[in-house]
Amino acid sequence: MCTYIIEKTELSGSAKGPNGWMTIDSANVYFDHPFHAPLDHSLNIDFVNAREGTGDRVAVEISKESALKLVDAIMAAIKQGEAAHA
Repeated sequence: MCTYIIEKTELSGSAKGPNGWMTIDSANVYFDHPFHAPLDHSLNIDFVNAREGTGDRVAVEISKESALKLVDAIMAAIKQGEAAHA
């Protein structure tokens, strides 16, 4: 059963999709059944530009374990980057 529980967050950046680079302003994050990944459940992230409402998105479906490793890698990269650029 799909829960349709979605966490939304504003962000600022760019993403490269099938039509090239696009501005993104938000991400929809949910843990549920994937559409494509061969997993029972996955962490799904849709990067979108909600302000423009074009329907373009960059979607990611990863395992829970991969998601937790990604969080650790993001935190480590930010910490090291801030230290290097301080």
